[in-house]
Amino acid sequence: MSDDPRLAEARRMDIFKVADDLQIEGLSADRRGEKVGPCPACGGTDRFSIDRKKGLFNCRHCGGGDVIRLVELVRRVEFRAALDWLCGPLREISEAERQARAEKAAKAKAESEAAQAKYRAEATARARRIWKQGLDAGDAVIRDYFARRGLPEWLLEPPPACLRFHPDLPYMIQPKGQRDYVQIHRGPAMLAAVQKPNRRAEAVHRTWIDLSQPNGKALIADPTTGEILPSKKVEGSKRGGAIRLTGHLRSEILIMGEGIETTLSAKAAWDGPEAMFWAGVDLGNMSGRMLRVPGQRYSGLPDMEDDEAFIPPPEVRRLIFVMDGDSDPKMTEARLQSGLRRAMARWPGLKGQIARAPKGMDLNDVLMGEGDG
Repeated sequence: MSDDPRLAEARRMDIFKVADDLQIEGLSADRRGEKVGPCPACGGTDRFSIDRKKGLFNCRHCGGGDVIRLVELVRRVEFRAALDWLCGPLREISEAERQARAEKAAKAKAESEAAQAKYRAEATARARRIWKQGLDAGDAVIRDYFARRGLPEWLLEPPPACLRFHPDLPYMIQPKGQRDYVQIHRGPAMLAAVQKPNRRAEAVHRTWIDLSQPNGKALIADPTTGEILPSKKVEGSKRGGAIRLTGHLRSEILIMGEGIETTLSAKAAWDGPEAMFWAGVDLGNMSGRMLRVPGQRYSGLPDMEDDEAFIPPPEVRRLIFVMDGDSDPKMTEARLQSGLRRAMARWPGLKGQIARAPKGMDLNDVLMGEGDG
């Protein structure tokens, strides 16, 4: 099967067009240029995404893969049947026809990459504009927000350079079926710079704040559906980046949680040697792309060809990932193992480990003495 010329043909196909041909419903384009929405196999609302540049899809429950795997998932067929559906039955074709197909696929790929590059450049520019609007993170609103999260005041002495305060930040959404974004909320927000390995900030993490709420996070509802939306969003290119909460330090120990509050909770509790504390933004960014292994839902094995996955600096000898206990434990641990194994493969001698929060809680819940954070 590996010498079947249809394999290369299928993997050069535009995955967006394949998704359209499969009549996958409910997907909308986000500002990164990806398509996001409910999974055609297991549902949900935004757990499914398609990355046109990489020709890959991912579902947080079903896993992911290339166009062939997408057809397998949606049509519930085996590999051969998926390949037949994409390319037609195996037959002999002339060298001229094979060359024409290759040229057509290469042109489509180049157009797709150009569109992705444009999306990323525009998103990065928006992120930097938002960041420039920020004020000193020592503002009383940020301090009060951290106090609501049970974090000691000394964590802001001095305020991390990667944090800023925005007094009145708009919250925009793209209503289903519409091209334009609309504002549904605005208010105070904490900004966090997401820095790439070269230390350039190409994304901004935003947390909308409402100090009248028990946990300090704004309660934002979709005006058409009433659905409560995340109070945290990222604008720009976050892949491979991190929020360097102690970015001025150079230590052999790096401790990383998903969110700012979890990571600062780890810092507040840490009594070991000097360490760096960075937030990984989200689990997928910390993990990078995982290999798909037949018979395993989550392999925990990194795809080393993912050249945008997070890698710690070379001076790090001990990498500790903080594992939240309030999400799917098998999926969460597999993703963290994937990220740790990638780092250990890249930097021989590095030791990776997972620090687990109690079941049903994250580390900030533990700090606050609550079960719901």
